[in-house]
Amino acid sequence: SLPKNGVIIKTIVTSNMGVEIAAKHGIGYLDVLTGFKYIGEKIAEFAESREHSFLFGYEESYGFLIGDYVRDKDAVQIALIVAEMALYYKQNGLSLHGRLEKLFELYGYYQEDLINITLSGIEGQKKILDIMDYFRREKPQTLGQEKIILIKDYLLTEETNLPQSNVLHYTLKDNSWVCIRPSGTEPKLKVYLGVKEDNSTQAKQKIAQLRKDVLKIIEEI
Repeated sequence: SLPKNGVIIKTIVTSNMGVEIAAKHGIGYLDVLTGFKYIGEKIAEFAESREHSFLFGYEESYGFLIGDYVRDKDAVQIALIVAEMALYYKQNGLSLHGRLEKLFELYGYYQEDLINITLSGIEGQKKILDIMDYFRREKPQTLGQEKIILIKDYLLTEETNLPQSNVLHYTLKDNSWVCIRPSGTEPKLKVYLGVKEDNSTQAKQKIAQLRKDVLKIIEEI
């Protein structure tokens, strides 16, 4: 059985599908900034406070962790878990892909995308900051045809309760989302996108349109 204070942790640029699955089983979730170190920090914090029992951590860039005996993403343990899952579902007449499709049918078809815009050199760095400043200053009310219903500015720690970071996160009326941030390691602006639809075709169409809408704004800055 799952602990009553169980929690999963994901980064703010990661799919919300796991959140919905966790909620179905009475498990809470926490968002942290990009980087698995922030998940590790929460694991250490909960080991001391006992506020939550850490169950699962994951991030957009294919990092996963089960249990609190490791404090960073661990491909070895996840490979073993995936092998165990593959055997279990094979014995029950399903492939891993087949099980994923059933999860989509149950929770909705989630689709994510990542736009990497490389802007090198001093001028490129200035352009990246100019783009962030534009979005922060202009506070767009819509993206394409969809109204923006929530803006999170991660420079405002009093609003996010997370360490200060140059990140903007937009939630749209249809529950799609867009997150924009400069890369911390490369001369890139990174734009993360997420949507949810009733079927795979609609999800792919929606994320493609959202990608076009965001790029159109950026190209005009």
